Amino acid sequence: MGELYDLIIVGAGPAGLTAAIYARRAELNVLLIEKNYIAGGQIINTYEIDNYPGLPGLSGMDLATKMSEHADKYETERITADITGLELSDSIKVVNTDKGSFRAKALILATGNSPGKLKVKGEEEFAGMGVSYCATCDGAFFRNKTVAVVGGGDVAVEDAIFLARACTKVYIIHRRDELRAAKTLQTALFACDNIEPVWNSVVKEIAGADMVNRVVVSNVKDGSTGEIPVNGVFIAVGNTPNNSYVCGRSDKEELKEGELLLDNKGYIVAGEDCKTNIPGVYAVGDIRSKALRQVVTAVADGANAVYEAEKYLLTL
Repeated sequence: MGELYDLIIVGAGPAGLTAAIYARRAELNVLLIEKNYIAGGQIINTYEIDNYPGLPGLSGMDLATKMSEHADKYETERITADITGLELSDSIKVVNTDKGSFRAKALILATGNSPGKLKVKGEEEFAGMGVSYCATCDGAFFRNKTVAVVGGGDVAVEDAIFLARACTKVYIIHRRDELRAAKTLQTALFACDNIEPVWNSVVKEIAGADMVNRVVVSNVKDGSTGEIPVNGVFIAVGNTPNNSYVCGRSDKEELKEGELLLDNKGYIVAGEDCKTNIPGVYAVGDIRSKALRQVVTAVADGANAVYEAEKYLLTL
């Protein structure tokens, strides 16, 4: 299978790129594998990042470029490939890809997640131009404006409450006539005077000129349609971990050798030290089971994982 690396990093978003920087600074022999030709993960689709300390107003693409160039400064070896599977039962970890198989003593998984999509007209066109999948990331750009939140679960309600603190008006659009969120969250939401539920409705189109200026909604009961003027649309219909290459399960008692422990949503279970249930394998960034998924928490994971991997490699 060729060269044996000290460390393979799968995924080149903020977590993976940070891990690469830290690993190369530690003079580890590293291979970085990314499926896309442009590194950066989800942030490359973000128009402006305002919550990464010290770099206000920087676009997601610019931040990703800076991180990628930083990794290149340390001559990080990279390949572009799709991961097809992992072999984790032995001390040497094997990463299988459409470009061949690669071996390493330690492995960092940084493949992130993908936001749930509405798959309606205008959603892709206005991504980063009024359409967002992260209220805590982008909410500050909509201060004193009108926005819509789509969804009815805990995240959607939390997003609506968060946005209501800065926005003039927040619509929460839900296909049912009651929310699925925890009752305590619902109580807090209904206490906000500037939040208005739009019941039994689905978004049919997100429209605008250069930026979003309205959503077209359809009532699921009577079929009527209407438009709601908004400056932004926050979509909160869940996220899906990018774990198709992972062999794992959520029942710890039934885990077989070489399988990763997952939570009930499919995220890899790992603590703040990013250690998984398999020695020498670490999960970082949005693929890790965690409460807050942001650029700052991703880069912290990347640094922590390399710190732990260094200690692990010394034991071999």
